[in-house]
Amino acid sequence: MSAATPAIAAGTRIGHVHLKVSNIQQSLDFYVGVLGFELQQMYGKQAAFISAGGYHHHIGLNTWESEGGSPPPPGTTGLFHVAILYPTRADLADALKRLSAHGLQLDGASDHGVSEALYLRDPDENGIELYWDKPEAQWPRNPDGSIAMYTRRLDLNDLINTKH
Repeated sequence: MSAATPAIAAGTRIGHVHLKVSNIQQSLDFYVGVLGFELQQMYGKQAAFISAGGYHHHIGLNTWESEGGSPPPPGTTGLFHVAILYPTRADLADALKRLSAHGLQLDGASDHGVSEALYLRDPDENGIELYWDKPEAQWPRNPDGSIAMYTRRLDLNDLINTKH
């Protein structure tokens, strides 16, 4: 980065994601019925806004350009995944229990040193990452102090046995 381009403000964060989906009800069944988000508002019959904890929306779902559509084919650009951050490891364990109770399969589960993550797909094949961040004091570091992330298999039995 050049001196002429200052860094973005440290408090900047991603506020929400808005997904094109093929069927609103199918998406609500997944995001609300399985993951537990709360429906905040329907916008006509083609859009829904959902959140955790009463926020106006963390995820928007719409069929404005995609009703009855299909996922983009492999080899095209687009969203890799939406990452949903859980406050604690126990909350991530609860998410795993919800997925298991609905018979949903994971694409993967990883310990990244800084976080633990579950990977799956929503009904429209959008990639979903459910994760929690480990306390910063536990993050792996290189000798120079930089973060040394890695990808290792996450022990799902250990995760699911996490107590609140």
